[in-house]
Amino acid sequence: MADDVGARLRALRTLRGISQRELAKRCGVTHSSLSLIEQGKVSPSVSSLKKILDAIPMSVGDFFTMDLESRNQVFYSADELADVGTGDVIYKLVGANRASRALAFMIETYPPDADTGREMIAHQGEEAGVVLEGQIEITIGAETRLLSVGEAYYFDTNVPHRFRNPGSEPCRLVSCATPARAF
Repeated sequence: MADDVGARLRALRTLRGISQRELAKRCGVTHSSLSLIEQGKVSPSVSSLKKILDAIPMSVGDFFTMDLESRNQVFYSADELADVGTGDVIYKLVGANRASRALAFMIETYPPDADTGREMIAHQGEEAGVVLEGQIEITIGAETRLLSVGEAYYFDTNVPHRFRNPGSEPCRLVSCATPARAF
């Protein structure tokens, strides 16, 4: 158990970018004591562990349940982004292979005259995005606006909405939507 606590504490401290000396100073524990705990040579009492974690800050419960090792893919090359678009519209979804994905983060490409369809879309959640290239016409409820490079949007997706590229150049934008829909 002491090895486990020590290894977790060292990993957490390193992850937060705190030196051993700095953490010892913050929590009022000697540097040598903290070093022995991290090496698994000493098992801290619950109160000592709480004192150390309060200086990070983190609860004891979170400390024991936090996943310190990423088991999911973190980085994606361009060819690993899944295209989940329909018709001419390209939606490159980041993290499509993550089963517990909490959001949909996409690079969207709308060729000239492409759109999300004649029917307005509505679903629970929120969506935000920013135009990288070209222009996109977005209709949200009764409001329509043509956005250009650098302009952004953020709205509740339960309001019916539609995207359309009325221009002669492709439009690229990045967007993020919650919750992650079944893309």
